Amino acid sequence: MTSEAVRRVQSQSPWEESFGFARAVAAGDRVLVAGTTSFRGEVLYGEGDPYEQAKVAFTSAIEALGEFGLGAESVIRTRMFLTHLRDVDEVGRAHKEIFDAVRPVSTLLVVEGFVDPRILVEVEVEAFRGAEHT
Repeated sequence: MTSEAVRRVQSQSPWEESFGFARAVAAGDRVLVAGTTSFRGEVLYGEGDPYEQAKVAFTSAIEALGEFGLGAESVIRTRMFLTHLRDVDEVGRAHKEIFDAVRPVSTLLVVEGFVDPRILVEVEVEAFRGAEHT
C-alpha cells in the first residue's frame, strides 16, 4: 500500500505527540480509531463514571470518523478496555445506546490500568468505508 493511500488524523489527545500516534488512520477501505478515552485536550470528562467516560470516548471516536465522512453507521468493530469488571454493565449500556442499530462485532476486556489512573474506559472502533472512498 502506498503512502498516498494512507491518511492520518490527529486529535487533542495529550499523548499523541509524546507517543507518536494518530487518532485515526484510513487505509484502503478501513478507518481505524484507537486509544480513545474521555480526555478532550487536558480535561477528563466523566471522572469516576464509566458510563459517561464510555459515551465521551465513543463520541470522540465517531468524531474522528467524521474526518473521513463516516459516522457510527459505518462501524464494523468496537473494542472496549475497562479497568474494573464492575463497570461492564455501564459501559455496555453506553455501547448499546450508540451502536444498537449498527451491531458491530465487539470485544470487551478488563485491563490492569491506563496511563492516567482516572481513566476507567478506553475504546477503539474500526469502520468500513467501501471502495468508493479509497
